[in-house]
Formats: sequence, C-alpha cells, structure tokens
Amino acid sequence: MACNRHCGLLVGAVIGAVLAIFGGVLIPVGDNIIGKAIKKEAIIANGTAAFQNWVVPGSAVYRQFWIFHVQNPAEVIGQGERPILEQRGPYTYRVRYLPKENITEHSDGTISYMLPNVALFEPDMSVGTENDTITCLNLAVVAAPALYTNTFIQLLLNTWIKASRSTMLQNRTVKELLWGYKDPFLSKVPFPLDPVVGVFYPYNETLDGLYKVYTGKEDIEKTAIIESYKNKRNLSYWEGYCDLVNGTDGASFPPFVKKDQILRFFSSDICRSIYGVFHSKKEVKGIPLYRFTVPRQAFASPVEVEDNYCFCTDKVISQNCTLAGVLDISACKGGKPVFISLPHFLHASESILQEVEGLSPNEQEHETFLDIEPTSGFTLQFAKRLQVNLLVKPAPKIEALSRVKNPYVFPILWLNETAVIGDEKAEMFRKKVVGPLQMLGVLQLALMIAGSVLFFIFMGSYFICRLNKSK
Repeated sequence: MACNRHCGLLVGAVIGAVLAIFGGVLIPVGDNIIGKAIKKEAIIANGTAAFQNWVVPGSAVYRQFWIFHVQNPAEVIGQGERPILEQRGPYTYRVRYLPKENITEHSDGTISYMLPNVALFEPDMSVGTENDTITCLNLAVVAAPALYTNTFIQLLLNTWIKASRSTMLQNRTVKELLWGYKDPFLSKVPFPLDPVVGVFYPYNETLDGLYKVYTGKEDIEKTAIIESYKNKRNLSYWEGYCDLVNGTDGASFPPFVKKDQILRFFSSDICRSIYGVFHSKKEVKGIPLYRFTVPRQAFASPVEVEDNYCFCTDKVISQNCTLAGVLDISACKGGKPVFISLPHFLHASESILQEVEGLSPNEQEHETFLDIEPTSGFTLQFAKRLQVNLLVKPAPKIEALSRVKNPYVFPILWLNETAVIGDEKAEMFRKKVVGPLQMLGVLQLALMIAGSVLFFIFMGSYFICRLNKSK
C-alpha cells in the first residue's frame, strides 16, 4: 500500500515535470508554427493578406497641410525684414485611396507597380475652404535667379517681373499654392515654358514610379524591399551611397521586426532614403506595436554624423557643411531652390530657426513615426511629417529681391500624412496574428506553471511521506 502511494506521488511529480518541460518546448515549436503561417501571409502574392493590404491601403490616408502666412509683408518686401509667420491649417486631403496601377509580376521574385497621385479635399477635416487666401512666398520670382544665374538674363527677368507687377510675396488661395496657378511673371516670358507653378504641381492624375519590389517568395527577409525605382538602383541626385534607393516604401517591412533593427525606407517626396530607429512600444486597437521614429541624426550635419557628408551639396548655404536640419533637394526639383526639413525646423541649427519668427518646434507634433506590428512587419499607423521651404537669396539685378540681405531658408508649408488601421483590418490582425500568439503564450505559461506546481506538490508529499515512514 505504501509502495503504491509512493509510486503515485512519484508519477504525479514526473507528470508535473513533463508538463513544465512541454510548456517550455512549445516556445520554439509554437514560434516555428506561427512563423510559417506569417511567412505564408506576408509575401506579396495574390491571395495573401499582405497582397490585399498592398494593392489598396487598408486604411484611409490623409495629408494635412499647415501653410505659413506672412504677417508683415510690407516690411519683408520694403526693408528686407525677417518674416513673421503664422501657420494656418489644417487643410486636409484624402490621398492614396486608389489601387496601385500596372501591377506586373516578374520571374526574378519581384513585382512592379505605379502609385497614382490623387488628392481629394476633405472640408469637414479642414479649418476653412480651398479658397482661403494666404500671403506667401512668390515661388516663380524667388526661384528665377537660382535657375538663371547669368547677369544679362537676370536683367531680362527683372523687366518681366516688373511688367507683371510681381513682388517677393504674393496672395494665393490654398488650392492655387498647393496644386498650381498660372503665374503672371512667367506668362510675360516670351519663351516656350509652362507658366503654371505650385508647391505640388503637377500632382493630381500623375503617377509615382515605376517601383519594383521583392515579393518575399524567394527570400522572406527581402519582402517589400525596393529593388529599383524608375528602373534604377540610384537616384542621380547625390554622391556615393546617399544616392542609393534603400529599404521599402514604408508601408510594410520584412516580417519579424526586432527592436535593435534600423528600418530603412525610401520617400520620393524628399528624394532620398531615410531610416527609423526603435522608440517605444505602442498599442492600437488591441494590437501591440513597435514605434520607430526618424532620429535627429538623420538630418544632422556631417560634423556630427560623418555619414551625412554626401547630403551636403552647397558649402556656402550650409556654412561649410556645419548646419543641420535642412536638406537641399534642388537637384531633384529641376534646379529650383527647394529645401526640405522637419516641421518648424525641428532639430535644425539655431541660426536657421532665427532667420524667421513664429516657429515653435516640438517632437510630439513634428517628428515622423511608424507604428509596426513586429511579427508581420506591417505598418498599422504612421505620421509622415515634413516641411517645404525655398531658399531666398539676394539678387541685386532683380528689383523684387534687391532688399534681401542674406540667403535664408523660407518656410512655405508643412504637411502631416497620417493613417491608422481600420476596424475591419484590425480585427483581421487580431484574429490571424495577435490572437494565435497570445493563445500560444497563455498555453505555454499555463503548462509551465501547472507543471511546476504539480511537480512541487507531489515531490513535497513524497518526501513528507518518506519522512513519516522513517519515524
């Protein structure tokens, strides 16, 4: 009888130990099962969850604009005073709601496509109408001396600028400034050129691409990574590795994202590849996410981050490559003196910020972030924020710019392109990704705890029984 009891206690202890061990063994086994399921759904192939979300965004994408209104135009034009700016907005547009076009699968494990550009005004999400008037920089007048440096040509330009009664500043509606207007100065130029200008002209009914990305069929670690852009691996805007197209388009990344990774993505808006680093854990609609942000170092001067040397293209304006926070993309914009920065010159050198009044940079409102579901690699929430500026330089031969004292970067507007996963897609993620992972984790933990408890109970009882018997 005593033997049977001792044997029973030992058997119970063994069962408990087996359960605890089995719970531990389930960790790699379960991860492998989930990994295979994720790999099956993460590749960009017809019929997968990734493909459904890839062809048409699974959530509404909005682009909010804040436009800088000049409050002291007479002083800026007449005395060359620094502009006092007031941001007005948001003026909100729905973008990226059309499916990708010209989708073509290739035998080398890639798929190519074009992104349609379209913007639909959302009055209910805006502070006013597209017909609101803003006092802003005159795009054509300011860009003219950068495009035509010859003294004689500048004298001719001055004649046409004066004839059109154009000045350094102008009044334009929101719609005109963003999407294009017929410029009176350019209309006077007796040469064949397009007289329409706008910050994003041309945009509507145009296409961005051709993009060619890896599907992940051949190598899951390459999923969504851009193989080429416009049939090239480089951009022809920068020197060295800065000119390469690196990473994905930001909508998704290869699955199984780790906190110590650097996530690289390409943005045609800023004409370069950039990167994000892990910032914190977030949760959206019950889905655990990793937040990656574009760090200050991405726009730092080469003095601080040596790898940024090839983004320094103008030694004079950058004060021999010592200034941080602005990126000269004129090579990408046909020679127009366009500079990109984070909103309100976030992380820019103090001297750049001091050239204008009215800006208040802060990370919470002005940094760019991507919230990524780490197992699948999908971006489920993001905020892409950037500011468009023009370089204003003295031009003695052009009367409209003769009062400008020193070159400086003049803000025009900043934008916030955002999206968050819709309820339907969130439910799909909770069922297919989050749910199985959570259930597996609960099962693993339950087995390990139950097994450990049983082991200690039965082993304890066994030793107590043996001790009593010896007495």
